[in-house]
Amino acid sequence: MSDSNTAIKRNLDEEACLETDSKRPKNDEVAIIEDDGIHEEDVGITHFLSSEIPGFSGQIKQRFTDFLVNEIDNEGNVVHLTDKGFKMPKKQKPSKEEKTAKNDDEEKRRQDFKIDAEMKKELLGLLSEADLEKIENVYYNAQRMETSKSIEEKSERAKLHQLLRTAFNNELESVTTERNTFKIARRGKNSRVSREDWVEQNKDANGVENWGYGPTKDFLHFTLYKENKDTMDAVNTLTKFLRMPSRVIRFAGTKDRRAVTCQRLCVSRVGVDRINALNRTLRGIVMGGFKFEDKSLNLGDLKGNEFVIVIRDVKLNANTQESLKSILEKGTASLAKNGFVNYFGMQRFGTFSISTHTVGKELLLENWEKACELILSDQVNVLPKSKEGRKVWAKTKDPALALKSMPRQCVAENAILHSLSAQRKGENGYSSNAYYAAVMKIPRNLRTMYVHAYQSFVWNYVTSKRIELFGMKLMEGDLVIIENDTVDNKNEEVGEEDDFDEDLRDAKFVRARPLTKEDIDSGKYSVDDVVLPTPGFDVIYPSNEIIKQIYIDIMAKDGMDPFNMKRKVREFSLAGSYRNILQKPQGLEYKITKYTSPTQQLVNTDFEILNNKVAKENCQKFFKDKLERYVPDKGGENTAVILKFQLGVSSYATMALRELMKLETSRRGDMCDVRVQNIQINDKVPLKDE
Repeated sequence: MSDSNTAIKRNLDEEACLETDSKRPKNDEVAIIEDDGIHEEDVGITHFLSSEIPGFSGQIKQRFTDFLVNEIDNEGNVVHLTDKGFKMPKKQKPSKEEKTAKNDDEEKRRQDFKIDAEMKKELLGLLSEADLEKIENVYYNAQRMETSKSIEEKSERAKLHQLLRTAFNNELESVTTERNTFKIARRGKNSRVSREDWVEQNKDANGVENWGYGPTKDFLHFTLYKENKDTMDAVNTLTKFLRMPSRVIRFAGTKDRRAVTCQRLCVSRVGVDRINALNRTLRGIVMGGFKFEDKSLNLGDLKGNEFVIVIRDVKLNANTQESLKSILEKGTASLAKNGFVNYFGMQRFGTFSISTHTVGKELLLENWEKACELILSDQVNVLPKSKEGRKVWAKTKDPALALKSMPRQCVAENAILHSLSAQRKGENGYSSNAYYAAVMKIPRNLRTMYVHAYQSFVWNYVTSKRIELFGMKLMEGDLVIIENDTVDNKNEEVGEEDDFDEDLRDAKFVRARPLTKEDIDSGKYSVDDVVLPTPGFDVIYPSNEIIKQIYIDIMAKDGMDPFNMKRKVREFSLAGSYRNILQKPQGLEYKITKYTSPTQQLVNTDFEILNNKVAKENCQKFFKDKLERYVPDKGGENTAVILKFQLGVSSYATMALRELMKLETSRRGDMCDVRVQNIQINDKVPLKDE
């Protein structure tokens, strides 16, 4: 997964109040939580694979251009911005006389139109003569009508829709009402058009189709380059300008917000000229690489992501005797050979004092009131502007009053308060049903995120215990994926408009089986093949009784059973999935560089590289330092490390950095000047000569 919504040095005001909940108050009461937020150990992140290799401190995402993410498609190609679309010649506007003549011709064509006799006969087999006469008037005079006759048979309704399109040259639109009558109108300018009309509309004055991008197909694929925006923000911006719902744009996976990213998107029945024209309007977004395809992009249609990450202000720990170069050589060698524990990263659990997985626990237990109270509770680490609204709620339990002080970006909180303000309050407060209704008003992607976070917490905890007990040794009962046995995941459908992290949006579900002693002795498998399931009703658990008991024990503390994950609320009824316990970055390389200013750019984005290469080819002014990914080392008193590597889908880049740097990745950790297991890194020393 394009990892980390954990933005280093992020201002609290930038956070949306979407995720809340973690440390459990004393006596299980909802209270103001006086702590500095959740830490790795709170969500099961406890182990390194190379604890013997020292780490170093530094800052990531100091600038959003320090974190570059390029999608890797199913064919293994890294997606780059290779063009910025095309220059469109201005269409010559028809004169007033030409418009009038065209309209007159169109009107005459309509008035001369006669329904084919055979078609008319078929239509009268389904409709009355009076209804058909009204439909003809709709065609001639751009009126609207509703049939008096209702058609109960679904097959007959489908036939009538088809007949109306065919008989009237695809110029009528028909909609079935709740009463199974038909509402019919003449097609407007923005109506859905036939494929033939669609092809004609996308030809230029010389008859060239799609400005030279080839014949029209069902889907237009293109590269989206974006800066400091998450994928759904960019998609919502595009669809706002295109005046269409966000679900019409599809993509393989989400990408980071505080980053510069490239990925493929696709859209159906939108002209390439309309998408291309947005390049003149939008900031921080560029589109290119247009290509027509027969198939849509679906969630999970990617192999992973390539990362280029700048770690600034690098320093060694006071007790470290090795040079930075030596540490990096050993650390990257270990990452390449052994990988890192494939934990769900801290961004999965939110940035507030209460973790998303704690809210998820209450939702799975159907404790609707408790879940709402946790989301609304006052905490140390929340959006500062929301504190007043939280205090008002804690004191008065008046949702309308609390709403007045709750900022709009607190989406979940606003949804709950709006819902409760419309509910009747009893002597003992709001009913359980009222709180349930409030939960269901939270956007689906957010409320589902909470329960997925609980699954992630359990997976992290069990994985840590498995490594602690058995290390890198294969054990009987370990699970491996059954090859070539993928099936559609019908149990955890994801809505088209949902904004899940990439690892929540897998389009496929896989099967697993436990290893036998014979499997292990065969040498066919290694610990790299071992997977563990997130708890769900459609997974099997390791047949190793020790590991299976870990699932039982950790979930029993929360009043749950891993073998009973079905719930009355469908979206909280979790199927589960499998995840490799280890992940190895591919193509791992590093570079040590010096710099002077904190704002000095150290890597170039695809946009900068493209602009300067084009300028050079056209004999225009260009910057030599911006033709390649890495900016040449200019020297300076500060040290940075630049890492480049590829990860598969659903893996977190911050977990790879954690393994290399040996740092806490929680919000308070910020990958800089934080506590580390058995390492004191507050006392820094200058870097040794390389």
